[in-house]
Amino acid sequence: MMQWNNWTLNSDFILLGIFDHSPLHTFFFSLILGIFFLAFMGNSTMVLLIYLDAQLHTPMYILLSQLSLMDLMLICTTVPQMAFNFLSGNKSISMAGCGSQIFFYVSLLGAECFLLASMAYDRYVAICHPLRYPILMSHKICGLMAASSWILGSLDGIIEVAAAMSFSYCGAREIPHFFCDVPALLTLSCSDTLTFEKMIFFCCVIMLIFPVAIIIASYTRVILAVIRMASAESRHKAFATCSSHLVVVGMYYGAAMFIYMRPSSGRSPNQDKMVSAFYTILTPLLNPLIYSLRNREVARAFMKVLGIDKTGA
Repeated sequence: MMQWNNWTLNSDFILLGIFDHSPLHTFFFSLILGIFFLAFMGNSTMVLLIYLDAQLHTPMYILLSQLSLMDLMLICTTVPQMAFNFLSGNKSISMAGCGSQIFFYVSLLGAECFLLASMAYDRYVAICHPLRYPILMSHKICGLMAASSWILGSLDGIIEVAAAMSFSYCGAREIPHFFCDVPALLTLSCSDTLTFEKMIFFCCVIMLIFPVAIIIASYTRVILAVIRMASAESRHKAFATCSSHLVVVGMYYGAAMFIYMRPSSGRSPNQDKMVSAFYTILTPLLNPLIYSLRNREVARAFMKVLGIDKTGA
């Protein structure tokens, strides 16, 4: 049985990050701070709009608000620590801080996996069974789906942080990343992590492949139903409703599978950092843009909050 190591618990890790203080890297760091600010504002706005506008209290928008909340928490888990390390010149992070990052990061990624599958099911029911939608996607069922996503993601986070923190770490303790990512952390362990790496892969199969199977099955049925629609306007509306979700799914699952479902022997720290930056920093910015720019209801709610209500025009 793996035991907690006192020396390890009292030692900090060093986050090597992705930037130095050269002019080019300083520019990229400033760009990431700008992206962080926009993502923070965009996702906060989506959550508030859906909460404030009663007309958006439908299953689709409730699930979308949970996605925005997860993205908001995800970007706040990594970027502030990275910014502090860069600006202060102090690249250390405590064991407790590292464990907290792992827990929130893994939990939020897992929760988003199941939430995206729930959103695909919602679109399947809305398009393929519109008359039964109030029953198959009631507010109670929607709430259970959202809560289950959070719970399953948190369970994955608890398991991974408990296992990762129980290993002994030695050497320079320099993590080749800009946050405490489990695969990067395991390269520093003095313990045998093979069993844990197999467990991570198994968790990834459940957290990624199973939801992807639900998404593929749902959208296969949706596409077949849309093709059979007689009205061109109905087909266009159905595809417009689903295309935003498919873009998000493709970005999110593609990057996550690239990071967590490759063998450790084929990993490149630089590749992992770049791909991680994409789906932990850029994706939270793109999600509110993709959904809001293509959604009239969100735009209407935004105008209403600003006092520019055009319904009477």
